[in-house]
Amino acid sequence: MTALHHRRPEESDHIRVVGAIPVWWGMPPEAAPSRLLPRLFFQHFANTSILVEDDGGQLAAFLIGFRSASRPHTAYIHFVGVAPGLQRRGVARDLYERFFAMMREGGCTRVDAITGPINRRSQSFHRALGFTLGGDTEIEGVLAYLDYDGPGEHRVTFSRSL
Repeated sequence: MTALHHRRPEESDHIRVVGAIPVWWGMPPEAAPSRLLPRLFFQHFANTSILVEDDGGQLAAFLIGFRSASRPHTAYIHFVGVAPGLQRRGVARDLYERFFAMMREGGCTRVDAITGPINRRSQSFHRALGFTLGGDTEIEGVLAYLDYDGPGEHRVTFSRSL
């Protein structure tokens, strides 16, 4: 595996990260969840997020996360992506571990995240990292919260102590 380099994202990274999402997820740009990652995350949460590049400067992975302003002991992982050729090689786990360490140092004692009920791969990954999954009803065979993010926007929640 090529050497990977970690750094804080910059606002100028926004367009290439958003551009990678449909490619990495294998879907048409209009169907990709890119709208969930507006530029403001690169403007206001860069100091708690991580961008990974290979030796050639190509985008390899990213984690966008932050410490909650309302719940200062809680951190939130908002969006994570790993290039298809690097998936299942520990890159995402490493990103999470780096984020956990950063948030622990900042006084956080818990990390939260969410996904959709259909995203079984994400649910398995989070379980393997020690997250507890939450919900209030069964949706598509998974415990999830009905209309968590609005009508029809059901979500599985994840929580993990640090």
